[in-house]
Amino acid sequence: MNLTEVIILINQIEWKTSNNLVEYDFAVSEMKKRVLEIKKNSECEMIWLLEHNSIFTAGTSAKLEDLKNSNVNFLYTGRGGQWTWHGPGQRIVYFMMNLNNRRTDVRWYVNKLEQLLIDSLKEFSITAERRERLPGVWVKRTINSRERIDKIGAIGIRISRWIAYPGISININPDLTKYDGIVPCGVTQGGVTSIADLGIKLSMDDFDQALAHNFENLFHNHI
Repeated sequence: MNLTEVIILINQIEWKTSNNLVEYDFAVSEMKKRVLEIKKNSECEMIWLLEHNSIFTAGTSAKLEDLKNSNVNFLYTGRGGQWTWHGPGQRIVYFMMNLNNRRTDVRWYVNKLEQLLIDSLKEFSITAERRERLPGVWVKRTINSRERIDKIGAIGIRISRWIAYPGISININPDLTKYDGIVPCGVTQGGVTSIADLGIKLSMDDFDQALAHNFENLFHNHI
């Protein structure tokens, strides 16, 4: 352990927090290594909290025309979903979870991750919700007397032999103009927001604590 990384074990799950920016490629490589070890039952599940350097990533359903600016740093990935942006001010939470020990049900797992975001945001007086046929977690806002919905959290998963990864992202205080380079998740309805954009000052640590608390409630108390 060093000053840039904190690792603790809670209910047989390793929680790892990286305090410096982590390159996307490195994170994916580390995730894949852990997933292989979980498959072999030689390592426990892991939840990794981090921030990436600025990068656009394309999921398996991404359309090239949804990349508005091809002069940016971008990568094609193996996760589900379409285009998204990762970077400073956005909390990334990678879950390396063995659904064989929980429930081998993709819809159940996605619902749990969505509810995890909704419940965690509620602790900071933010009402978030699911939207039919719109991926991720959304908030209703009134701007210039007009109601709109903005996306605040995203979910992208991949499952191999019922080992699930990567996870979720939540906008704490990022530069929201970065999203101008893409059509986020292929959705043209609404925009993108953050906790800071909603007028709430929050640290990564504040959110992490809420996330850990709600994870225990959702995944250990109501499996």
